[in-house]
Amino acid sequence: MPADPLHRAGKPERSTTSKPPSGSGASAIEVRRSTRRRRTVSAYREGDRTVVLIPARMSEAEERRWVTVMLDKLAAQESKRLIGDTELAERAERLSLQYFDGRARPTSVRWVTNQNTRWGSCTPSEGSIRLSHRLQGMPEYVIDYVLVHELAHLLVPGHGPRFWRLLEAYPRTERARGYLEGVVAADRLPHLPVTRDE
Repeated sequence: MPADPLHRAGKPERSTTSKPPSGSGASAIEVRRSTRRRRTVSAYREGDRTVVLIPARMSEAEERRWVTVMLDKLAAQESKRLIGDTELAERAERLSLQYFDGRARPTSVRWVTNQNTRWGSCTPSEGSIRLSHRLQGMPEYVIDYVLVHELAHLLVPGHGPRFWRLLEAYPRTERARGYLEGVVAADRLPHLPVTRDE
């Protein structure tokens, strides 16, 4: 999301900078409090920093909650921009360096449209990773989790204890798995026809 020059007009009452929660994609979060801002909260990326604008009267607890909400919103907006196979492969390379010291080296990483019961798959003997097109538009941390999961299979083929220990390196594993479980559960809900009272 590009920086909004309107949000930078005027001097904020108080500004704090902190490290972001793990897996948020930004290196720092700057919270700017303003007395002119009454109810709205907004956020944008400014280089490698995320700026969150909040009303000055907000408590520290509300600030923490809104920072999390806005980071998730930004991530969702950014992930709606469909990424191609090249960018997906670059992302896998970055994740391998970050979580596996570059040891997981896929020969190919690509989107596929023929995986409707799995989120991703890996063929360790070929070094190929395939992600379901259904992940496109999901939050970045979810796509990253599936990539990390498949990268881990290049190092440990099965789902034994060694495999799950590798995944512990990715800090948003549980959250991403919960998100995907929620998507699956929502798909299983009965879709009742809408009736109108006349």
